[in-house]
Amino acid sequence: MQVHIARSFLQRACGLLGRTALHADEALLIRPCASIHTFGMRFAIDVVFIDPQGRVLALREALRPWRVAHCRGAAAVLEMAPGAARRAGLLPGACAQTATGMPERPWP
Repeated sequence: MQVHIARSFLQRACGLLGRTALHADEALLIRPCASIHTFGMRFAIDVVFIDPQGRVLALREALRPWRVAHCRGAAAVLEMAPGAARRAGLLPGACAQTATGMPERPWP
């Protein structure tokens, strides 16, 4: 899985806006982050909330456009194509890095 990282304020603020889809083997890691929105997005996403130790705290599957999601205690959020999180085994309690393999790449 290719995991892109949004680190700067602008990268985190824009996230997936402007994209028409996410490939099944692609994800965006936003850190630091404990809440996201899908305002202006054109597609649903899986949202994985990750704690500071890299464990999955919560999973919101197929979050539709124009929604908000938040998880107390989250240090990062992984945004994925619908169904990708469950296929990768990213359920609460799982280690996010182990499940994704996380070859991290900077976000454009």
